[in-house]
Amino acid sequence: MMPLRILIADDDSLHIMSLRQQLEELGHQVVAEAHNGREAVVLAAEQQPDLAMLDIVMPELDGIEAARRIAVERPLPIILISAHSETSLAQRADEAGVFAYLVKPVTAEDLRPALLLARTRFEEFEVLRQEVADLRQALDTRKLVERAKGILMKRLDIGEEEAFRRLQKRSQDENRRMREVAEAIITADEMFSG
Repeated sequence: MMPLRILIADDDSLHIMSLRQQLEELGHQVVAEAHNGREAVVLAAEQQPDLAMLDIVMPELDGIEAARRIAVERPLPIILISAHSETSLAQRADEAGVFAYLVKPVTAEDLRPALLLARTRFEEFEVLRQEVADLRQALDTRKLVERAKGILMKRLDIGEEEAFRRLQKRSQDENRRMREVAEAIITADEMFSG
C-alpha cells in the first residue's frame, strides 16, 4: 500500500503518540493530530489527509459525529477507534459513512489490514459514486434532448427522427455537446414563448 497522509483524533495524548509511532513504522505520515471532534473536523479540512482515524469518545464532538461532518465536507476513508465494542456504536459508525472500526488497544497487526480495507472500500465507494453521478448527468441530458426535440417537432412541424437529426447536426457543426445545443433550444423557446 502506498504511504498515506493520516489525521489522528483522540483525547488521550498517549494513545495519539502510540498510534503515530505505529503508523510511521508502517510507512505512513501523520499530518495532523486533534484532541477533540471539532478540532478533527477543522484539521481534516485544512490538511486534506488521505485517511482519518478518530476515537469515538472525545470532548466537544464525538468521533462518529466528527466522521459524519468530515464525510459531508470532503469524503475520505475514516477508521473509528473505541474502547467499546457495542453494536449500537458500530451501527452509528456505519450510518456516518465509516469504513472500518477498531477496538482498543490497537496494534500494528490491527492497523495494517484496517488501513488497507478502509482505503479499498473507500475507492470502491468513490467509483460507485462517480458512476451514479455520470448516470444522473446522462439522464438529465436525455431529458433535455427529449424536451428540445419536442420543441423542434412542434415549431418546425417535423418528426422525431428529423428533430433528433437536426440536434445532432447542430452539435457536430458547432462542436458542442448535445446537452448544450438542447439547452440553447430550450432557452430560446422560453424567450420566444414568454
